[in-house]
Amino acid sequence: MQSQIEELAEFLIRKLQTIPHNQRLIVGIAGIPASGKSTISHRLVERLNELLPQTIDSTTKEAVFVGLDGWHYSRASLDAFPDPRLAHERRGAHWTFDGEGYAQFFKDLRRNIDETTSPIPFPTFAHHIKDPAPSPHPITSKHRLIIIEGLHLLLSFAPWKEPAELLDERWFVEVDQEQARKRLVRRHVETGICSTEEEAQHRWETNDHPNGLHTLENMVPPTRIIPNLDEVLEIPN
Repeated sequence: MQSQIEELAEFLIRKLQTIPHNQRLIVGIAGIPASGKSTISHRLVERLNELLPQTIDSTTKEAVFVGLDGWHYSRASLDAFPDPRLAHERRGAHWTFDGEGYAQFFKDLRRNIDETTSPIPFPTFAHHIKDPAPSPHPITSKHRLIIIEGLHLLLSFAPWKEPAELLDERWFVEVDQEQARKRLVRRHVETGICSTEEEAQHRWETNDHPNGLHTLENMVPPTRIIPNLDEVLEIPN
């Protein structure tokens, strides 16, 4: 996997060097549940920030990771849906995300930047409260390489389509469906989301797998397919 990350990082650095300094390079990394997109994204950002020069100080790097999970509707918001039970059961489907909020965030990212550009806040997903929470570190004018990761990033209908088409790079992590199923069933049990393998299998069949198929069937064409390597078996997403 490390050689794969190295190649991707070097490709992005070369591309960043070709764009004006008042613009950002924005990369979307999508994939079905348990494809490995989250771990690939995190490792890519880590490597980019080893290769890129530091910007503001010793703790501020040029590349930033943004997870789409931050735009999950809160559990309280799901309670207000017409069918709250279904909304909670299908949490993770595209309609349980604040797509409009994400689209506005993306528009802010795409604006030209200079020293007067205001910081752009964004949400993260706080697993200990099972809800979104504000990131403590907003995106500043010094952050010119943004890696966004998520299941629904490349959807081909509003409000997802316009941001997807305006990504500088659209990457899709490819994985065998059966391999993804085994990973996710195991993960649901190990993390306590499900108490038994049977419950985890049911969750895969009724929520995770349909969400993945929906992305595969309604996707803006990616600019690159990333093969998921066997080395990435223990990854979360």
